[in-house]
Order: sequence, then C-alpha cells, then structure tokens
Amino acid sequence: MLDISRESNSILGKWWWTVDRIILFAFLVLMALGILLAATATPMVADRIGIEKLYFLKRHLLYLAPALAITFFISLLDEPRIKKFALVLFFISILLTFMTLTVGVEIKGARRWLSFWKISMQPSEFVKPTLAVLTAWMLSEQQKHPEFKGHFLAILFLSLFVCLLALQPDIGMIIVTVSIWSGQLFLNGLPIIFAVVVLVMIIGGFISAYVLLPHVSTRVDRFLDPTLGDHYQINRSLEAFANGGIFGVGPGEGVVKNYLPDAHADFVFAVLGEEFGFLVCTIVVVIIAFIVIYGMLKIMKENNLFIVIASSGLLAQFGLQSFINIASALQIIPTKGMTLPFMSYGGSSLLSYSITAGMILALGKRRTV
Repeated sequence: MLDISRESNSILGKWWWTVDRIILFAFLVLMALGILLAATATPMVADRIGIEKLYFLKRHLLYLAPALAITFFISLLDEPRIKKFALVLFFISILLTFMTLTVGVEIKGARRWLSFWKISMQPSEFVKPTLAVLTAWMLSEQQKHPEFKGHFLAILFLSLFVCLLALQPDIGMIIVTVSIWSGQLFLNGLPIIFAVVVLVMIIGGFISAYVLLPHVSTRVDRFLDPTLGDHYQINRSLEAFANGGIFGVGPGEGVVKNYLPDAHADFVFAVLGEEFGFLVCTIVVVIIAFIVIYGMLKIMKENNLFIVIASSGLLAQFGLQSFINIASALQIIPTKGMTLPFMSYGGSSLLSYSITAGMILALGKRRTV
C-alpha cells in the first residue's frame, strides 16, 4: 500500500506534500479535456484521410502515458538536476532541430519535423522550455558571479535557436521564444538602453518577416483586410462558435471537424466551442489564466533568482502559446499554427508541455514540509 502520509519518508510521500497540488490538478484537468477532444475531434479527421477512425485517439492515449510519467519524474527533481536536465535536453533538441533542415519532413513549405519508425516529432518544441531554464541559469549565475559571462551565453543560446527557426522557417515560434526571453531579461534587471535595443530588434524582425516571407505578409494582410484572399478556415472556426452557443451542440455532434483539416490540432478550440459551448470554453480560459496568474503570484514570494526567472519564463510560455491558439481561432490575431497545450493532438506538443509542467511543479515545490 502506498504511504503518502505527512510522516512518510517515501519518495512519493515527500513529493505529495511538497508539490503544488493546485497547479497539478489544473494541468490534469487540461489533459483530461485533451482526451475528450481527441475522442470527438479526431475520428472525422482520420476518416477523411482514409485511416482507422480511432487512429489519432489511440496515438494520443499512447503519448499521454509517457507524458504523465515525464511530468511526475521531472517534478521530483531538485534545482541542480533541473539545470542539468535542461542543459542536456537543450543541446540534444538543438542537434535534432538542425537535422530537420537536411533530413526533415517538409509539410506546408516548412521543415520542422523528423520521422523515425512512423513516429513524427518536432524537436524545436523541446528547445522552448529548456531555453527558458538555461536563460534563467545563465542570468542568475552572472548576478552571483559578475565575472561569469551569463548574458553572453544567454544571447548565444537564443541566437542559435532563432537562426534554426528562421531556416525552417517558423516565425510564430521565433516570436514566442524572443518574447519570453526578453521578459526574462527584464525580470533580471535589464538596463533601459538594452531594453530599447531588444525592442527595436523585435520590431525589425516583424517587419523583415512581413517583407521577406510571403506567407507571413499574406496572413497579416488578410487579417487587416478581410476582403483579401480566402478565409475558409477562420470562417468555419467562427461558425463553430456561433453554432455552439452557450452550452454547445453536444460531444461528437459538431460539424466543424468535417471541414477543417486541422480541427484536431490548431483549431481544436473551435471544436470545443461548437460541441461544449461558450461556458466550457470560458472554464478552459479561466484554468489557463489561473495557472499563469497563480504561478506568477507564487514566485513573487521567492528569493531564489533562478527559480523566479525560470518559472516566470515557463509560465509565460504556457500562457502565451495558449493565447495565440485561442486568439487565432477567434480571429483576434492573424492565424498561426500553434497547438493548445495538452488539448491539441500532437505528440511533440504533449510531451513538450509535460516537460514544462514538470519543471513548473519542480521549481514550485515547498522547501519544507
């Protein structure tokens, strides 16, 4: 019998009484909703491309088991082991991301995926959380040891990743990564002149992407002027929310998944809106916002600079990607193919955010029982 009493000296017992069970429960709720959406959104997608109807659901459940295990085992780690884990995974993921440029699978004009034994993965997904932790490590070390070139290494790690993303290309992930990285520098006490330089670089990057990349300019132009181009996907998405109303049409009864090719991934929030309605969509948004706000308020009480910068980066990353997915489905921003953490179908995304969740839980553990 498992002993998780306060007096227990077992690994599980110590974990249970130190981990933040509120955030843990919130993550588990999102994972459970992900299973429900995989069950309702993926069969039609599978049928449309001529494979077994439950193929994507089975794959999602297959990925979910290691995702839960990863979240648990990472949440057991202490600060030094989190740093070492992030360092190793960062360089492995960077190497695999570089490989996508030569042997990667091209989908919709971008080389972001590697395929091994019928399993596809997007290595850049695993760089995001590890970069946030490494940036925090480098910045906090320079605060403790001024002779340490932490800022230089943080810039080097970011530049390496951004260059690889630009070659794929993946502008959306560049925006998310640079935004989170800049926020971490701000928390570390960014000089005003440096903040201005970073802001100018970000604006310059946006302008360059608009001018040099046709698919970026097309999306922005269509967003700014609805009369331009084809709005098929976003129109279907908005129709789904209108059809769902307050309470939805019921699980499995929606029709948007019949028409949207990415209904199980990039537009999974539209499926949620149609089948479960405005009420459940609001609950999901509240859960995501709660995780970010509650986590941020909690780390404000921390006096460990590494934990403050790393946790804020991980929480902001989780919140920003969620916002981009939801806002894209609602036409609040130009459409960008990003998954909704834990709820969209996609093995790389699920495993990546299980790592993120594990790190958030590990860094947020109580130091005393």
